[in-house]
Amino acid sequence: MAHTITGRKRLLARVRRIQGQASALEKALTDGTECAALLQQIAAIRGATNGLMAEVLDGHLREHVGAEGLSAGERERELDQIAAVLRSYLK
Repeated sequence: MAHTITGRKRLLARVRRIQGQASALEKALTDGTECAALLQQIAAIRGATNGLMAEVLDGHLREHVGAEGLSAGERERELDQIAAVLRSYLK
C-alpha cells in the first residue's frame, strides 16, 4: 500500500492524537468528570477516527480501486472488499 507508506507520518500523527484523546477520556472517567464533558470527548474521538478512515479510504480508492490497468475482475474484488469494510464500519 504505497499511500500508507508515503503518508505514514501524517497517519501516525492522527493515530497518536486518537490515542491521546482516548487516554484523556479514560482519565476523565476515572476522575468522575460530568457526562457532558465525556460526551464531548467521545464525539471528538469519533470525529478523529472518521477523519483517519476517510484519509486511508481516499488513498485506497485512488491507488487500488481507481488504478489504471486493473482487469474488471480485479476491480470488482477491490470494490467488494471496500464495500465489506464500509458495511462493517457503518454498523
